[in-house]
Amino acid sequence: MVEKQDDLDLSQRLADRLERLSADSYWAHQASGLRGALLRCLDTVRSGSDSASLAKLRQLTKLGYWILAQAARELQARRSPPKG
Repeated sequence: MVEKQDDLDLSQRLADRLERLSADSYWAHQASGLRGALLRCLDTVRSGSDSASLAKLRQLTKLGYWILAQAARELQARRSPPKG
């Protein structure tokens, strides 16, 4: 039960972070769709779902953190001065 609660907490934090991506980022559009799917899946798992829904939540969470990493790389590239 503790593991499931950890997954729920992590996924909720992720959804909050995805919402804060800059609107002018390519990744913000990607994050928007994923965030909606993540929130729907969170509701399903919280309502007492099966193990398949929990597995889907974990998969969406993994993808969400990948998107956050891509958005961070994009932001870093914008802020870095050109080399040369």
